[in-house]
Amino acid sequence: MSRIAVIGTGYVGLVSGACLADFGNQVTCVDVDQGKIEKLNRGEIPIFEPGLDSVVARTSAAGRLAFTTELPEAVRGAEVIFIAVGTPPAEDGSADLRHVEEAARGIARVMNGYKVIVDKSTVPVGTGRKVMAWIAEELGRRGETFEYDVVSNPEFLREGSAVQDFTHPDRVVIGADRQQGRDAMKEVYRALFLNETPYIETGLETAEMIKYASNAFLAVKITFINEIANLCEKVGANVQEVAKAMGKDGRISSKFLHPGPGYGGSCFPKDTQALARTGRDFGEPLSVIETTIAANERQKARMVQKIDAGMGGVRGKIIAVLGLAFKPNTDDMRDAPSLTICTGLVERGARLRVWDPAAMKEAAWRLESIREHVCFAADEYDAITGADAVVILTEWNQLRNLDLDRVKKAMKGRSFFDLRNVYRGRNVRDFGLNYVGVGQAD
Repeated sequence: MSRIAVIGTGYVGLVSGACLADFGNQVTCVDVDQGKIEKLNRGEIPIFEPGLDSVVARTSAAGRLAFTTELPEAVRGAEVIFIAVGTPPAEDGSADLRHVEEAARGIARVMNGYKVIVDKSTVPVGTGRKVMAWIAEELGRRGETFEYDVVSNPEFLREGSAVQDFTHPDRVVIGADRQQGRDAMKEVYRALFLNETPYIETGLETAEMIKYASNAFLAVKITFINEIANLCEKVGANVQEVAKAMGKDGRISSKFLHPGPGYGGSCFPKDTQALARTGRDFGEPLSVIETTIAANERQKARMVQKIDAGMGGVRGKIIAVLGLAFKPNTDDMRDAPSLTICTGLVERGARLRVWDPAAMKEAAWRLESIREHVCFAADEYDAITGADAVVILTEWNQLRNLDLDRVKKAMKGRSFFDLRNVYRGRNVRDFGLNYVGVGQAD
């Protein structure tokens, strides 16, 4: 058992802390937000993540998971300290490391002996060295010479399946300069030995690069199939059949070959921008990544054009938008395609009736700039009632099996835009609806 402190109770910090406690470790999660800590101590989970509430409840009841605002107490009682704070994009696309620096300096001001400090947040290459320098500077001011190791241990959590991803990872990446730090991390993750989880032991910079390279490659793959989908529409091909055949090739695989309105969320947009910025800073521009970023924004805008053209203009029309989160099983709308598409439709004169099973609270402020043109519906059928068109933006399970007869009767118009290709076009057309998917010529 390791004694662990996790600084930050956002998405990564809370999932990591709860799952590490579930591995049998003693974990204290720290946050400066008093209100959030009070809610967590009452068993209230501030994020929407399936299964997380039961892990938090189970480990808290067992006494292995605690929440506090007291950083000194948590740091002094820990052997391993995870930094899991936000690294939002700065205006130039680089990652903002203010919170990482604050956490590192805060640790150094109160540490009382050897510690392993772990960068769990997604950070640019070179951040581990900066953390070392910040800690050394603060220890120097104190006149202390405690030993410490800085480790890069990037997370690979998918929103909506983060608990499963943490407890059954494809690999655990441990980047460190010294074996002492690596050994401490193996003890932290000792429960995973039962699953024979692969460990990738590297240096700091390599571990940091692995995270960015992985996310950037997946973003490229999504953007590639989206552009193939757009071409399929012009040449008369079906992208779903193309993707299926491509995916049978073991060198390619079927994962992330699902065309749609573009990627969004907390990782891909931010990480591709940060990696591209790093490339420019080091004089090695990453043209594939730069192009992917631009193409993804074009894809979102293209969906607005598709809807406008498919309806012969949207001015004065009522459009039901089903799904607002960037993917199912989360309430996250950061850089979600829905933001661009909803705003674009309103700018062209449409009125919207929107619904999402988890993201309505998030949407209330994310869509504030177009609020007077948006009605927040009670459910999917309420959104559809009286609409000239239906637009599916997120592939929630309940949107995969709509009662199409009820949809037709509730709608005023007949346009059905399936921007996630969750339906077969001919099945929807059988109900008298005008189906439009992505990458389907028919």
